[in-house]
Amino acid sequence: MVSSRYLVKGAANLSRQSMLAKRSMATVQSSIGDKQVPMSNLEKGKFVNYQRIENNLQIVRQRLNRPLTLAEKIVYGHLDNPHEQDIERGVSYLKLRPDRVACQDATAQMAILQFMSAGLPQTAVPTSVHCDHLIQAQVGGQKDLARAIDINKEVYDFLATACAKYGIGFWKPGSGIIHQIILENYALPGLMMIGTDSHTPNAGGLGMVACGVGGADAVDVMAGIPWELKAPKVIGVYLDGKMSGWTTPKDIILKVAGILTVKGGTGAIIEYHGPGVESLSCTGMATICNMGAEIGATTSLFPYNSRMAGYLKATGRSQQAAYAEEFNHNLQPDEGSEYDRRIEINLNELEPHINGPFTPDLATPISKFAEEVKKNNWPEELKVGLIGSCTNSSYEDMSRSAHIAKEAADHGLKTKSIFTITPGSEQVRATIARDGFVDTFENVGGVVLANACGPCIGQWDRQDVKKGEVNSIISSYNRNFTGRNDANPATHAFVASPDLVTAMTFAGSLTFNPLTDSLKGADGKEFKFSDPAGHELPAKGYDPGENTFQAPPEDGTTVSVAVSPTSDRLQLLKPFKPWDGKDIIDAPVLIKAKGKCTTDHISAGGPWLKYRGHLENISQNCLIGAINADNGKANEVLNQETGEYGAVPTVGAYYRDRNIPWVVVGDENYGEGSSREHAALEPRFLGGRAVICRSFARIHETNLKKQGMLPLWFKNPADYEKISGSDKLSIVGLNDFKPGQDIKVEITHKDGSKDSFLTTSSINEGQWEWFKAGSALNKMAAAAKARQQ
Repeated sequence: MVSSRYLVKGAANLSRQSMLAKRSMATVQSSIGDKQVPMSNLEKGKFVNYQRIENNLQIVRQRLNRPLTLAEKIVYGHLDNPHEQDIERGVSYLKLRPDRVACQDATAQMAILQFMSAGLPQTAVPTSVHCDHLIQAQVGGQKDLARAIDINKEVYDFLATACAKYGIGFWKPGSGIIHQIILENYALPGLMMIGTDSHTPNAGGLGMVACGVGGADAVDVMAGIPWELKAPKVIGVYLDGKMSGWTTPKDIILKVAGILTVKGGTGAIIEYHGPGVESLSCTGMATICNMGAEIGATTSLFPYNSRMAGYLKATGRSQQAAYAEEFNHNLQPDEGSEYDRRIEINLNELEPHINGPFTPDLATPISKFAEEVKKNNWPEELKVGLIGSCTNSSYEDMSRSAHIAKEAADHGLKTKSIFTITPGSEQVRATIARDGFVDTFENVGGVVLANACGPCIGQWDRQDVKKGEVNSIISSYNRNFTGRNDANPATHAFVASPDLVTAMTFAGSLTFNPLTDSLKGADGKEFKFSDPAGHELPAKGYDPGENTFQAPPEDGTTVSVAVSPTSDRLQLLKPFKPWDGKDIIDAPVLIKAKGKCTTDHISAGGPWLKYRGHLENISQNCLIGAINADNGKANEVLNQETGEYGAVPTVGAYYRDRNIPWVVVGDENYGEGSSREHAALEPRFLGGRAVICRSFARIHETNLKKQGMLPLWFKNPADYEKISGSDKLSIVGLNDFKPGQDIKVEITHKDGSKDSFLTTSSINEGQWEWFKAGSALNKMAAAAKARQQ
C-alpha cells in the first residue's frame, strides 16, 4: 500500500514502545543535561549532548507549532541556529552540528589530506578512521590480511600517524567493516553522524541519524564548520505484522527498493515505524537502514525500543541505554506527525525477495524468481554465494546461516557453489569462531574471509571465471551494479538475505527455492530445509577478539605525518584555481553518458582503490566505465581538437593542459551509489567545469559543488537529446547569476549550427561562493587566513 501523504492518527497506529513513551507535542521538561554519559567507552571527555537537542526542539516546536517526525526531532535537534534557521522540508538548506565523523580508509586518505590543508591542530568533533577497504579477498582471512598490511603499509602508516596527530581514533586493518564497528562502539539513539561512506546510515539501526557524505563535507565538520544539508523530506514506512520463517529484515529493504527504485528516496529520510518494528532485532534494523543508500535516501532510522537497548547492553553500553530510556520522548515520532509519503508493509505476508541483476531495485519475490530466471535467460548455474559485508554480517545473520549449513551437513552435503563468509568485525569473527559457526561453514566448503569489505566493493581476486564469461553470483551485500564485485561486466549479481544465499549454494542453482524445493542428501534421500533459526545476541556474550583499536595520544603535536613526494599512493593536494569571473565559452562535451552512470562508472573501485590518496594517479580512471551515448562504448570519446578518439582521462587532460574547459552530460540519477568524492575530484582535476544531467544523486551533486564544479539540471529533461559528444557548450550569464535562477546553455554543433536550452540548479549562496573560490576548501582556507590576520 502506498499513498502520497500520511498523518498518524492516534495510538492505534503506533507501536507499543511509542505508546509507552506517552509523548505529545509538548516537550517533556527534564534535567537531561545534568548527567555526563560518554558518547563512547573509547573516548575520554566526550559526552552525549541530549540537552542541546532538548533545547533546540523547544525552539523549533514554538516556531513550527506542529507534531514532529522522529527524523525531524533528531535533525532539527542538531541545528546550529534554531532561532533563525529557515525550516521547510525539501526546500531549506539546514546548518547542522553533527556529533561525530567516521571515515573508511579509502576515503579517509583524501579527507585527511584536505583536513591537513586547513592547518588545525585537532578535529573539532570525535572522529574515527577504519581500515576495511584495502584488503583484497584471495584465499582466506589471515593470509589476505597479512598481504594487505604488507602492500598497503605506506597508506596505513600515513593514516595511523595522521590520526595520532589530529586526535582521531584509528581502527587497524583486520578490525572489521566501518559500519559494524560504528554499531558496536559509537552509534547512539538520537545522535547525528556523518561518514565518508554511502552506507553510513547503517547506524540508523540504533536510532541515529547517520548520513553518507563526501570527504569535503567531513572536513567541514572536523574543522568545526556546520554541515549543510537540504531539509530532508520524510517517507514513513509503516510495518505491521510479524516476520517469521525465511523472511528476514533484508527482505523489507529489498521490497522497499522495488517500490521506491534507486532514486525514489533521494532527498528524504526513510522513517520506519509501526507494531512490526518490535519483531526486528537491532542488527536487523541496521541492515534495513544500511541498504537505504540503494534507494538514494539521505538516511533511514527506527524509533528507540527494547531491541536497541538489549544490543547496547550486550556491547558494553548499559549506561548509554539507560540514558536513552530517559530521553525516549524525543526518540519516537510525535503522535499526529505527518509524512510526505507513506508505504505500508505487512510482515505476515512479506515473502523473501531476490533483487537484481545489475541494479538493486529489480525486486522479485522468491515464489516468482525461478520463472524470472528462465524468462530472462539469466545464467541458472550459481557460481558463487557470498554472505557477510556491512549489510548482513551480524551474529544473528551468521547464526541463521550456520543453522542452514549444519542442516545440510547433517545430510552429508557440501556446497555446490563457491561459498564465502565475511565477518563484519573482529568481535563478530571471534564470537562465531568460539561458538562453532566458523567450523560449521568450513566443514561444508565455505571460506571465511578477512574482517573487511572484500568482494562487496570489488576487492576480490576472483579466479573461477574469466573476464567476459557470463555467470551468476548471489550475495547478501547491498549493491550489485555491473562489474562491481569482480570487475566482470558479464557477471549477473543478485542480492538476497544470508539465509537464501546459504541455502542456494547447496543447490548450485538460481532456480532453487528453499521454501518449497527439496535437495538430495548423501544417502540419496530427499529433504527440505527447515525454517532458519538463530540467535539475536550471543548467549555467552561477545568475544572481543584481538584488540585492533589505536587511541590517539593526549598530545599529538610532536607526531610527524610524512608523505613522500615520490609516492604513487599519496599526494599532497594543490588548490584548484578560482573562477576567472567569465562565462564558460565553447567547452567541448567530454562525454555524453548514456543510461546508468554510478560513482563506480565515474571512479572505479577494485584495483583503483590503492590510489585513493593520489589524485593524479586515480584520475586515470575518470569516467572509464561510463557509456558514450554517441558510440555505445566505454572509455572511447572524441577529442574535438585532434579529431581522434581516445580514453576519457587522456582527452580530458589534453583539454586541461591547453586551458580548454570541458563539460560532462549525463542521464538520470547521475552519480548514484558510493559517496566517493573522487568522482567529483577527478573531473575537476582534469579540467572539467560543469556536469549537466537530467537528475543527480544527492551526495554526488554536493561533492561536485564542493570541488568548484557546476552541477546543472536540464530544465526540460528532453533537452538531453539535443546534445552530442561533438558539440561545444557555452554556459552564459554567470556574472549575473543569483541562486534560484535558471542558467542558459548555448550549443554549437559540429556543423556550426546553434541551439540553446535552460538549466536549473540547487546552488545556494554559500555554494556559489565555493564555485567562485574554486572549491569549498579554498573558501575555508581563505576564511582561516583572514581570521589569523
